[in-house]
Formats: sequence, C-alpha cells, structure tokens
Amino acid sequence: MIEKRAFYIDGAWVAPAVPRDCAVIDPATEEPCAVISLGDRADTEAAVAAASRAFPGWAATPPAERKRLVAGILAQYEKRAEEMAQAISLEMGAPIDLARKSQAPCLPWHFKGFLDAFDAIEWIRPLRADTPHDRIALEPIGVVGLITPWNWPMNQVTLKVIPALMAGCTCVLKPSEEAPLSSLLFAEFVHDAGLPRGVFNLVNGDGAGVGSQLSVHPDVEMISFTGSTRAGRAISKNAAETLKRVTLELGGKGANLVFADAGEAAVVRGVRHLFNNSGQSCNAPSRMLVERSFYDEAVEIARGVAEATRVGSPREAGGHLGPVVNERQWTQIQGYIQKGIDEGARLVAGGLGRPETLNRGFYVRPTVFADVVPGMTIEREEIFGPVLSMLPFDSEDEAVAIANDTAYGLTNYVQSADGARRNRLARRLRAGMIEMNGEARSLGAPFGGIKASGRAREGGVWGIEEFTEVKAISGWDADVSVAAE
Repeated sequence: MIEKRAFYIDGAWVAPAVPRDCAVIDPATEEPCAVISLGDRADTEAAVAAASRAFPGWAATPPAERKRLVAGILAQYEKRAEEMAQAISLEMGAPIDLARKSQAPCLPWHFKGFLDAFDAIEWIRPLRADTPHDRIALEPIGVVGLITPWNWPMNQVTLKVIPALMAGCTCVLKPSEEAPLSSLLFAEFVHDAGLPRGVFNLVNGDGAGVGSQLSVHPDVEMISFTGSTRAGRAISKNAAETLKRVTLELGGKGANLVFADAGEAAVVRGVRHLFNNSGQSCNAPSRMLVERSFYDEAVEIARGVAEATRVGSPREAGGHLGPVVNERQWTQIQGYIQKGIDEGARLVAGGLGRPETLNRGFYVRPTVFADVVPGMTIEREEIFGPVLSMLPFDSEDEAVAIANDTAYGLTNYVQSADGARRNRLARRLRAGMIEMNGEARSLGAPFGGIKASGRAREGGVWGIEEFTEVKAISGWDADVSVAAE
C-alpha cells in the first residue's frame, strides 16, 4: 500500500493539520492501492498564505529567469517519465501503453508549447506606433487556485500549473482525490527543480472541502477548474462573492459529422477516438452523425470496430481499453446504456454489464447505439464512457442543426473529402474547437469551448495570458530602457 498523506506547502512536505485518510481505489481490482489525506481548512489557509508570501518576489522575477526555473520541471519529468506513466495507470486505470504513449507525455508536449509561446509574448509593449508614451503591460494576476480532474491528470496539471508559473503567478493545486498520485509526483518534480518556496503548493482534498475553500478565499485572485459542468456552476457561484476570475473547462457532447465521401476510415477513426481512454474525455466525439446514403454501412463498420475492441487489465501491454475510474462512473454509464435501450435506440454492440471475461474491476463493454433520435437522453447528456450514439442526416443543414442543438460546445468534428464543405462547416458549427479529417490541432493551439463547456482557453499564448492582467500605462518615458527601470 502506497502512503502519501503529506501535502506540499511552502517548499516542504508537511503533515495534514487534521488526519483524514482517503483510500485511492485501483479501478482494475476495486481494492485500495494508496492512501492520501484530505485537507482541512487549516491546510488550505497555510497553502494560500505560502503562495501569498511568495507572490511579490516571484512576480518580480525577470521573465527569462522564471522560464529557466520552470523549465527545470520538464528536466525532472524526463528523468522519471516511467514513474509518471505507472502512477497514472494505477490511479485511474489507463492501460500502461496508453499511459506511456499518451497520458504521461502530455506534460512534455504542452510544456514545449508553453516554452515556445513564452518567447513570443511581449510583456510590456507599445499601444500603437503613434502612441510612444503609452504601454500595455501583462502582469500576473496573483495567487491562483488550480483544480484538476482524474481523467487526463497530467494533461490538466500541465495546462494550468506551467502557464500560471510562467506568467508570474503563485499557485495552490488541488488535484482530484480519485487520481492524486501523479500530481504528488509532479510536486516532487517542482521541488527537485528548485523553484522558490511557496511558488507552488499542493493540498489534496475533495470539491466540497479544499475546492470550495479555494473558491471563496479572498486571497485567491483566480480559479482555474476542469471538471463537470455541475461543479463548474458551483465554483462560479462560490467565487462570485470575491469577484475573482474563474476559467472553466467543462463537459462536452461532441458531434462527428461523417459524410459519405469520407469512407470507412472516417468511421473507424471516429469510433476509436471515442473509445480512447475508455471514453473518459470531455472532447470525445460521442455523437456520430452520418449521411443517410452511407448510414447503414457506417453502422456495420462501427459494430465491427466495437466488437474487435478488447477490454483488459491496465497492467497488460497493448491497445485495449482499461476500466473506468470508479464504481460511481461505472454505475452511471450502465444507467445510460439502460436508458438508451428503454428509449428505443438500437443496440448494435456492447451493452450492460462487464465484458464476459472480466468479473472484477470497473470495466465497461464498448457500446454502439444506432437509430438514436435527437432528444434521447444518450444523445443529450455526457456519458463519459465508451458509448457511441449514431444518427442519420439527410442534408448539411440538418447535420448542423442536430450538432448545434446541445448545451455543450467543446469540440465538433467533420469528415469529408470536400474541402469547401469542411471549411463551411467549420464556421457554422458552434464549438470552441473543430477538428476535421482526423487532423489534430497543432502545438500551441488553444483548448477550450463555449456554452456549458466553459470558456477557458488552455495552451500556447492563450494559456499563459489567461493568468495575466492587462495594465494600460500612459506617460511612459520611451527613452529609458526596460532594464533600467
């Protein structure tokens, strides 16, 4: 049993003010694999106080020096990448190959994007060429609370902690109590990289405890949260009293528009994309809208992909699916599958219960529903599991109407050989991100949505600037160099 009860506060590992043990459950075995402690208000206060003390010095550190110090975290990861993959696989059930190839490498991928973006930022710049005595300054917002989820733990920790530190903010991280081991390892990277005391702090806890305490704390200037839309609403309400900035990256119900000219490969790609990480991705293409002339063939292709998708232990090598994170998620997904059956969708693959070869662990059968009708529960609500809904459409206008008729707006997808059609649809679909023909967004592109998916923009220049305030300055002496000020 792994024991990780300490928090990282003010540059040191400290015992919790009040012991509150919390078991971390291995989703493959349903047994405890680690024990952490959930923070008390005193722990939150200590972490915020440490970040507040550290802020003036860190904010005044020259940007190039901040960059150098923060880059040391990446160097620590590169020494211990396998440890990170193992931690993620154990805590949330990602198959070890997925953890090694996709989950853990989110850290260096985004990190390198931030390093590139950092060099492109002009921290003090002229307003315009004709206003020599005006300057626009980007300054760190202050102490920030960072609340991260369990499904892509290092992806979200990197997308929040690294830009916050680069911008000159100090922070308190509250990772998900479901998957805290990777974040605790990340804190070791920060410590070994030699960042100043109090610049980065970590307190484990749940949303009702540490999460709420950070949201209402008067010394926390900003909350950056990734998680459910329900929790995002609660955080926004809590934060309103102190008028702090809140950036949210929430749920999604992505539509994947597949036209007949896209062919079999587009369907195979779409099904596999949804099943990736056992369907536990906010940007998963969970609604596949297929042009009617290709629809019946697409359903059979999707059936074949689902039936060929293996589910197994995260300890095993291979491209299979692992379990979902916990019993609550497993039960919720089973409820959605039952709801799909009850509401008249056609079950073509998968279904209720565990795969036949598995009698323990939170494993879900890869499931495909066809003939889903707009308005069905499985078409409207985020399932967060390997469950695909397939719908036919007759025209481009109908496809857009179905795709946009959702509370969410994170990512939509288009599959077509017609470039003009793709460009047209990219402008008409209401979402923060549009991905077409399987081409991923490039390094440095922002990640974020609209509507109930939240409006954060994480990654690249946008991700760093989200942690800054814009200051307008007049009467600037243009003859004095910045270094002399």
